[in-house]
Formats: sequence, structure tokens, C-alpha cells
Amino acid sequence: MWQKWNHIISVLIIIVLLPYIITVFFQGPAVLTGAEPGKDYLIVEKDGKTRQMSMEDYGILLLAKEIPVEYEPEALKAQAVLVRTRIYKQLTEQGKESVFKEDFPERETLRRQWGQAHYQIYYETLKKAWQQTEGQVLTYENQLIQTPFHQLSNGSTRSGNEVFGSEGYPYLMPKECPADVAAKNELQNVMLEQADYEILKTDSAGYVLQLREGDVTLTGEEFREEKGLASACFTLQEFEGKIRVTTRGQGHGLGLSQYTANVMAEEGSSHEDILLYFYTNVEVKEVAEIL
Repeated sequence: MWQKWNHIISVLIIIVLLPYIITVFFQGPAVLTGAEPGKDYLIVEKDGKTRQMSMEDYGILLLAKEIPVEYEPEALKAQAVLVRTRIYKQLTEQGKESVFKEDFPERETLRRQWGQAHYQIYYETLKKAWQQTEGQVLTYENQLIQTPFHQLSNGSTRSGNEVFGSEGYPYLMPKECPADVAAKNELQNVMLEQADYEILKTDSAGYVLQLREGDVTLTGEEFREEKGLASACFTLQEFEGKIRVTTRGQGHGLGLSQYTANVMAEEGSSHEDILLYFYTNVEVKEVAEIL
């Protein structure tokens, strides 16, 4: 009798599992696809401790850090696609057990930053941007791309091949951003103590690639970080016994300019339009298509 019941149970198990077995045989084990909002989990590190977090929560918190929540919905959606592409690129390169170490604000931090009265509205705004682009990633020749972005260009974005000295970034081409030139924080001045500085090399967009500080040679980005400058697009001028550094733009100047993206959104561009403008010859795809 027991043998009969065991046989029946075994048959039922096979029937239930058969579709999964066939899928694995032809397609391989399941991977994170983002098809169900909030269901995929990542391993994240914060303050030296690791924990699991849903991809949706992690993505929304990164959005809160990276772009002003007051920006237009289509600009927020474009940024959401950039964040998701970055996450899946790491997963495909390092596997599902990879640890995400990029810093992000906790929800309590956002409550204090935004204020309790605005917290729920702002969080739901970012959540909507994430969910309305669910599964969307950027690819070039069917491969996930690097998705750099910055707050404000100097009027043009930069060539990735030129910046990195490699032909591996054909999708990061210079793009005109005339709206950025008129932005409030386009020009900034910083005064430095008198020292022996010399700009050695700039790229075609006007960003400093190499600079001499005394006997030391630095990249423009290293100098920017060392001096706390808004941008690596800068000029140096002696002024009243000091060095006046005048910067243009905010950030490294590669990829999407968030300011221009927001202007494009105000003028009616969709998030796909924005992404296809800033990243050359790319496609917006569902991640399930390429994994």
C-alpha cells in the first residue's frame, strides 16, 4: 500500500516539476530578471555590514542620492534605467552573489532630508519612476553598457574613447547641451593658495586631462577631487596673490547631463528619447531579452 502511495506521490512531483526541468535544460538556471517589482534581492554593504535588499528598494534609494526628486518624471525615469543597467551589469559580470558597495541613503536619512511632510510623496515619485521602467536597461550591440552621468556639462558632453584612451566606448560621444550653459551653477570660482600649477593637456570638450602641480603630474579628475572643484573643466589665473580656479559645469562631463535631460523632459521628450540622445547607437531593452 505504501509503495503504491509513494509511486503516486513521485508521479505528481514529476508532473509539477517537469516544466521547470525542461526550462532549465534548454535555457539554464533562472537569473534575476526584474520581471516582478521588489521580488529580486541583492547583497548590499552599508557601513561595513552586509544585508539583503530588494532590487527595487536599492534602486529607489540610489535614485534619491543621484538626481533631484523635483525633476520631471521622464528625467527621473531615464535615471532609473541608468541605475538598473548598472546593477545588472555588475550581476552579469560578478554573479548573483556579488556585493553592492555603492553608498546609498537610508530611509530615515531621507525623512530628515526631505521632511516628514514630503517624504511619502517624494519616495512614491521615485518608486513610480522605477516601476514604470521596470526591466528596462541600455545595451550596445546586445551588451549592457557603462552608464556615466553628471549634473551639468560645460555645454557639451565628452568622448568616452578620448577620456579613457580606449576605443571601447563608442556609445559615449560628445553631445551638445546648450541649456547647460545658462544654468545657475554653470560657472564657479575657487581661490587656492599660490602654487606652481600648469595645465598640460585638455580634451576636445575643454576638460583638463593632465595637470602639473610642482613636480607631480595629476589627471584633471584627481586635481578636481583634491581641491574639491565642481568640475575638471577649469582654468587657472593668478589673482591678488592667489590662484583663481574657474570651473564650468558640475561632474565629470561623461554620458547623460541631468540638467539637459530635465530640460528635454520639460519640452516633451520621453525617457527613451533622452537616453537615445546621450548614448549613441544604443537600445533600450527588457533585461530578460539579454540574460
